[in-house]
Amino acid sequence: QVQLVESGGGLVQAGGSLRLSCVVFGRTFSINSFGWYRQAPGKQRELVATVSSGGIMYYEDSVKGRFFISRDTDKNTVYLQMDSPKPEDTAVYYCNGRPPSTIWPGRYWGQGTQVTVSS
Repeated sequence: QVQLVESGGGLVQAGGSLRLSCVVFGRTFSINSFGWYRQAPGKQRELVATVSSGGIMYYEDSVKGRFFISRDTDKNTVYLQMDSPKPEDTAVYYCNGRPPSTIWPGRYWGQGTQVTVSS
């Protein structure tokens, strides 16, 4: 099976920076794309960014130019670099793994990591 384990969340001031990590354990070959989702209190979970096996990236409009997704295949790790976060970025952030030929969200989820941005 596959297990995704996030880390790196916490409290950050607006305008600061934070890096989330997602380590993939198990049958890593069953995933070819990774994404980060987030869910704020009282809101639906939303897609933030994705990266494909070929390195193609997607960003939700509100985070473009501030957040950067990357993957290190040697370390089986996916990152979300959050620069200049805003209070509205406060949410639980989830790592997501998508197998080939399937749609978002993928079938594999991490447990989530809380990010709180203070003004």
